[in-house]
Amino acid sequence: MSALVTVLQILRSGSQWRLLPVDVINRQAGVVNGFCSRYGFLDKPLRIRFRMLDPAQAMLPGRDQDIGITHDSFALQEPKIERVFITENEINFLAFPLIADSMVIFGAGYGFDMLAQADWLRRCSIHYWGDIDTHGFAILDQLRAVFPHIESLLTDRDTLMAHEALWGREMQPLRRELPRLNSAESALYDELRDNRIGAGVRLEQERIGYRCLRAVLGKFDSY
Repeated sequence: MSALVTVLQILRSGSQWRLLPVDVINRQAGVVNGFCSRYGFLDKPLRIRFRMLDPAQAMLPGRDQDIGITHDSFALQEPKIERVFITENEINFLAFPLIADSMVIFGAGYGFDMLAQADWLRRCSIHYWGDIDTHGFAILDQLRAVFPHIESLLTDRDTLMAHEALWGREMQPLRRELPRLNSAESALYDELRDNRIGAGVRLEQERIGYRCLRAVLGKFDSY
Protein backbone atom coordinates (compact mmCIF):
# COMPACT_ATOMS: atom_id res chain seq x y z
CA MET A 1 0.00 0.00 0.00
CA SER A 2 2.89 2.40 0.69
CA ALA A 3 3.89 2.52 -3.00
CA LEU A 4 0.30 3.26 -4.01
CA VAL A 5 -0.03 6.01 -1.40
CA THR A 6 3.19 7.59 -2.67
CA VAL A 7 1.91 7.52 -6.24
CA LEU A 8 -1.36 9.16 -5.22
CA GLN A 9 0.49 11.88 -3.35
CA ILE A 10 2.68 12.57 -6.38
CA LEU A 11 -0.16 12.60 -8.88
CA ARG A 12 -2.43 14.82 -6.80
CA SER A 13 -1.75 18.55 -6.99
CA GLY A 14 -3.92 20.56 -4.63
CA SER A 15 -7.48 19.58 -5.43
CA GLN A 16 -6.57 18.51 -8.97
CA TRP A 17 -5.58 15.03 -10.09
CA ARG A 18 -2.99 14.45 -12.78
CA LEU A 19 -3.14 11.23 -14.75
CA LEU A 20 -0.24 9.57 -16.51
CA PRO A 21 -0.59 9.59 -20.30
CA VAL A 22 -1.62 6.14 -21.49
CA ASP A 23 1.33 5.89 -23.89
CA VAL A 24 3.95 6.11 -21.10
CA ILE A 25 2.56 3.16 -19.13
CA ASN A 26 4.53 -0.06 -19.61
CA ARG A 27 1.68 -2.52 -20.00
CA GLN A 28 4.10 -5.46 -20.22
CA ALA A 29 4.88 -5.05 -16.50
CA GLY A 30 2.50 -6.37 -13.87
CA VAL A 31 0.29 -4.09 -11.80
CA VAL A 32 1.56 -5.51 -8.49
CA ASN A 33 4.96 -7.17 -8.92
CA GLY A 34 6.00 -4.83 -11.73
CA PHE A 35 4.45 -1.68 -10.29
CA CYS A 36 7.53 0.55 -10.52
CA SER A 37 8.44 -0.54 -14.03
CA ARG A 38 4.83 -0.17 -15.19
CA TYR A 39 4.49 3.44 -14.07
CA GLY A 40 8.04 4.70 -14.60
CA PHE A 41 9.40 4.71 -11.04
CA LEU A 42 12.88 3.60 -10.07
CA ASP A 43 12.79 0.23 -8.35
CA LYS A 44 14.97 -1.01 -5.51
CA PRO A 45 18.20 -2.44 -7.00
CA LEU A 46 18.12 -6.22 -7.19
CA ARG A 47 21.18 -7.88 -5.67
CA ILE A 48 22.86 -11.13 -6.60
CA ARG A 49 24.72 -13.05 -3.93
CA PHE A 50 27.57 -15.38 -4.83
CA ARG A 51 30.74 -16.99 -3.49
CA MET A 52 34.00 -17.39 -5.35
CA LEU A 53 35.00 -21.02 -4.80
CA ASP A 54 38.54 -20.65 -6.12
CA PRO A 55 40.91 -18.81 -3.74
CA ALA A 56 43.08 -17.98 -6.75
CA GLN A 57 40.17 -15.98 -8.20
CA ALA A 58 39.33 -14.12 -4.98
CA MET A 59 37.56 -10.80 -5.50
CA LEU A 60 38.03 -9.67 -1.88
CA PRO A 61 40.93 -10.00 0.55
CA GLY A 62 40.75 -13.04 2.82
CA ARG A 63 39.06 -16.40 2.57
CA ASP A 64 35.45 -15.24 2.92
CA GLN A 65 34.20 -14.59 -0.62
CA ASP A 66 30.48 -14.22 0.18
CA ILE A 67 29.63 -11.23 -2.04
CA GLY A 68 26.40 -9.38 -2.86
CA ILE A 69 26.21 -6.82 -5.66
CA THR A 70 23.51 -5.34 -7.88
CA HIS A 71 22.52 -7.35 -10.93
CA ASP A 72 23.84 -4.58 -13.20
CA SER A 73 27.27 -4.78 -11.54
CA PHE A 74 27.15 -8.58 -11.69
CA ALA A 75 26.54 -8.43 -15.43
CA LEU A 76 29.68 -6.29 -15.87
CA GLN A 77 31.97 -8.76 -14.12
CA GLU A 78 34.32 -10.96 -16.13
CA PRO A 79 35.56 -13.53 -13.62
CA LYS A 80 38.11 -16.01 -14.90
CA ILE A 81 36.05 -19.09 -14.09
CA GLU A 82 34.88 -22.10 -16.05
CA ARG A 83 31.79 -23.19 -14.14
CA VAL A 84 28.95 -21.83 -12.04
CA PHE A 85 26.78 -23.65 -9.51
CA ILE A 86 23.33 -22.36 -8.51
CA THR A 87 21.54 -23.52 -5.37
CA GLU A 88 18.29 -22.34 -3.78
CA ASN A 89 19.23 -23.17 -0.18
CA GLU A 90 21.41 -20.85 1.91
CA ILE A 91 22.97 -23.69 3.90
CA ASN A 92 24.07 -25.38 0.70
CA PHE A 93 25.34 -22.07 -0.61
CA LEU A 94 27.47 -21.39 2.48
CA ALA A 95 28.75 -24.96 2.82
CA PHE A 96 29.58 -25.47 -0.85
CA PRO A 97 33.17 -26.76 -1.05
CA LEU A 98 36.01 -24.87 -2.70
CA ILE A 99 36.50 -25.79 -6.35
CA ALA A 100 38.98 -24.46 -8.88
CA ASP A 101 37.73 -22.00 -11.50
CA SER A 102 34.21 -21.91 -10.01
CA MET A 103 31.60 -19.81 -8.21
CA VAL A 104 28.29 -20.63 -6.53
CA ILE A 105 25.21 -18.38 -6.75
CA PHE A 106 22.49 -18.21 -4.12
CA GLY A 107 19.37 -18.53 -6.27
CA ALA A 108 16.83 -17.16 -3.80
CA GLY A 109 15.45 -13.66 -4.00
CA TYR A 110 15.64 -12.80 -7.71
CA GLY A 111 14.41 -14.04 -11.05
CA PHE A 112 16.63 -15.82 -13.53
CA ASP A 113 16.04 -13.03 -16.03
CA MET A 114 18.41 -10.99 -13.86
CA LEU A 115 21.16 -13.53 -14.50
CA ALA A 116 20.42 -13.38 -18.23
CA GLN A 117 21.99 -9.93 -18.40
CA ALA A 118 25.38 -11.46 -17.57
CA ASP A 119 26.52 -12.57 -21.01
CA TRP A 120 29.72 -14.05 -19.59
CA LEU A 121 27.64 -16.80 -17.93
CA ARG A 122 26.98 -18.27 -21.37
CA ARG A 123 30.62 -19.27 -21.76
CA CYS A 124 30.55 -21.13 -18.40
CA SER A 125 29.17 -24.55 -17.65
CA ILE A 126 26.24 -24.07 -15.24
CA HIS A 127 24.98 -26.63 -12.73
CA TYR A 128 21.66 -26.22 -10.90
CA TRP A 129 21.04 -27.91 -7.54
CA GLY A 130 17.43 -27.77 -6.37
CA ASP A 131 14.88 -29.80 -4.46
CA ILE A 132 13.81 -33.12 -5.93
CA ASP A 133 10.11 -32.40 -6.32
CA THR A 134 7.84 -31.10 -9.05
CA HIS A 135 8.54 -27.46 -8.20
CA GLY A 136 12.29 -28.08 -8.24
CA PHE A 137 12.02 -29.46 -11.77
CA ALA A 138 9.85 -26.48 -12.76
CA ILE A 139 12.60 -24.11 -11.62
CA LEU A 140 15.13 -26.10 -13.66
CA ASP A 141 12.83 -25.91 -16.68
CA GLN A 142 12.46 -22.14 -16.20
CA LEU A 143 16.20 -21.68 -15.86
CA ARG A 144 16.83 -23.56 -19.12
CA ALA A 145 14.70 -20.99 -20.90
CA VAL A 146 17.51 -18.54 -20.12
CA PHE A 147 20.50 -20.91 -20.20
CA PRO A 148 19.67 -23.96 -22.34
CA HIS A 149 23.02 -25.62 -21.61
CA ILE A 150 22.47 -25.87 -17.84
CA GLU A 151 22.95 -29.26 -16.17
CA SER A 152 21.13 -30.53 -13.10
CA LEU A 153 23.10 -31.53 -10.02
CA LEU A 154 21.96 -34.23 -7.54
CA THR A 155 18.46 -34.12 -9.01
CA ASP A 156 18.21 -37.75 -10.08
CA ARG A 157 16.34 -40.90 -9.08
CA ASP A 158 19.34 -42.61 -7.46
CA THR A 159 19.87 -39.63 -5.13
CA LEU A 160 16.17 -39.58 -4.28
CA MET A 161 15.99 -43.28 -3.45
CA ALA A 162 19.23 -43.17 -1.43
CA HIS A 163 17.63 -40.62 0.92
CA GLU A 164 14.22 -42.23 1.38
CA ALA A 165 14.37 -41.80 5.18
CA LEU A 166 14.58 -38.04 4.68
CA TRP A 167 11.68 -37.57 2.27
CA GLY A 168 9.15 -34.86 2.94
CA ARG A 169 5.71 -34.15 1.51
CA GLU A 170 4.98 -31.79 -1.36
CA MET A 171 1.51 -30.48 -0.60
CA GLN A 172 0.68 -28.91 -3.97
CA PRO A 173 2.64 -30.66 -6.73
CA LEU A 174 2.60 -29.30 -10.26
CA ARG A 175 0.82 -31.13 -13.06
CA ARG A 176 1.85 -29.21 -16.19
CA GLU A 177 4.34 -30.36 -18.80
CA LEU A 178 7.96 -29.19 -18.52
CA PRO A 179 9.35 -29.32 -22.08
CA ARG A 180 12.96 -28.36 -21.27
CA LEU A 181 13.77 -31.36 -19.06
CA ASN A 182 15.99 -34.08 -20.46
CA SER A 183 14.72 -37.67 -20.69
CA ALA A 184 15.93 -38.77 -17.22
CA GLU A 185 14.66 -35.61 -15.53
CA SER A 186 11.34 -35.84 -17.33
CA ALA A 187 10.89 -39.48 -16.31
CA LEU A 188 11.47 -38.68 -12.63
CA TYR A 189 9.21 -35.62 -12.85
CA ASP A 190 6.42 -37.81 -14.24
CA GLU A 191 6.88 -40.29 -11.39
CA LEU A 192 6.65 -37.51 -8.82
CA ARG A 193 3.63 -35.69 -10.26
CA ASP A 194 1.76 -38.96 -10.82
CA ASN A 195 2.60 -40.21 -7.28
CA ARG A 196 4.13 -43.43 -8.59
CA ILE A 197 6.88 -43.42 -5.95
CA GLY A 198 4.62 -42.22 -3.15
CA ALA A 199 2.12 -39.49 -2.36
CA GLY A 200 3.70 -36.06 -2.79
CA VAL A 201 7.28 -37.30 -2.43
CA ARG A 202 9.93 -34.58 -2.18
CA LEU A 203 13.56 -34.44 -1.09
CA GLU A 204 14.78 -31.02 -0.03
CA GLN A 205 18.26 -30.26 -1.26
CA GLU A 206 19.68 -29.51 2.19
CA ARG A 207 18.83 -33.06 3.31
CA ILE A 208 21.20 -34.62 0.79
CA GLY A 209 24.35 -35.94 2.43
CA TYR A 210 27.50 -33.84 2.12
CA ARG A 211 29.44 -36.92 1.02
CA CYS A 212 27.08 -37.23 -1.95
CA LEU A 213 27.89 -33.66 -2.94
CA ARG A 214 31.61 -34.30 -2.55
CA ALA A 215 31.34 -37.44 -4.64
CA VAL A 216 29.54 -35.78 -7.54
CA LEU A 217 31.97 -32.86 -7.46
CA GLY A 218 34.96 -35.20 -7.46
CA LYS A 219 35.47 -34.77 -11.20
CA PHE A 220 36.43 -31.14 -10.60
CA ASP A 221 39.69 -29.92 -9.08
CA SER A 222 39.07 -29.04 -5.43
CA TYR A 223 41.06 -27.49 -2.58
